[in-house]
Amino acid sequence: MGIHDELGSLAMAASLEFSNTKEGGRPLKASVKRCHQLLNRSMKVGVSDGRFFIGKFHCLDKQGNIILYDTLECRPIHPSSTDVDVHLSTRFPQSKGTVEQRNLGLVLIPAKCRTSCLVEGSIEEKLTLLSLQEN
Repeated sequence: MGIHDELGSLAMAASLEFSNTKEGGRPLKASVKRCHQLLNRSMKVGVSDGRFFIGKFHCLDKQGNIILYDTLECRPIHPSSTDVDVHLSTRFPQSKGTVEQRNLGLVLIPAKCRTSCLVEGSIEEKLTLLSLQEN
C-alpha cells in the first residue's frame, strides 16, 4: 500500500478515532498519532492534471482531502510545435523539464484528484509513517 492509499485510510480512521477521544481522556490511537506526525512536514502532492503542489501539511479530513499551507504550485510547460522548430536550430538545447511556479498559500487538494503524495523525511521516518502496526 502506498502513501496515497495510506493517507485516505489514515484520514478515515483518524477522524473516527479523534471524535471518540476527549481532551484529557484515553490516549490517541495509532492512526491519529501517525496523522499528527505529518503535521507541518513538507509534502509534495501530485494531481491528475499533471500539476504538483509543494507545501506544509496542515490537515486531512475524513474524505481524504489534504490542506497544505505555504504552498508552491508547479505546472509543467510543454513546448509548442514552433518552439520545437526553433529549438532544433539552436546549438544550446532548451531544458526539457521546464516548470512554471507560483505561490498559492493555503490549498485544499481533493482526494479524487490526488495521484501521488511524498513526505519529506528520512527513510526510517517514512517507513514508520507507512507502518500499519500500532505502537
